[in-house]
Amino acid sequence: MRALVARNLKDAALAGLSADNKFGLAYEAALILAKMAVACAGYRVKGSAHHRTTFEALPLAMGRAAQANADRFEQCKRSRNLISYDVAGIITASQAATVYAEATAFEQAVEVWIAALHPALRK
Repeated sequence: MRALVARNLKDAALAGLSADNKFGLAYEAALILAKMAVACAGYRVKGSAHHRTTFEALPLAMGRAAQANADRFEQCKRSRNLISYDVAGIITASQAATVYAEATAFEQAVEVWIAALHPALRK
């Protein structure tokens, strides 16, 4: 999972990438990070609406401090669905950069949490 996150964040930083794709890759990295945290806490999310369920489970896994990230990335899910299935060019460069920065910070938070509470699973 860490390799997927690293790939998505690296690709999202590529020069010339559309804002839609940068946003989508950063969102996917955040989703994978949330799945990592939920899995470290001993849970597995599957089935329909698994993106929403993963973000709902995130504060249960990481604690209340993760609620803001869960809420933020749940909001991003709606835009990601639009750019993936319905419409192109709706994400601004600023929005993409913000979600990229949030996903990168979230990666740090998840790794710190894993190291503190699940040291056998740390990098």
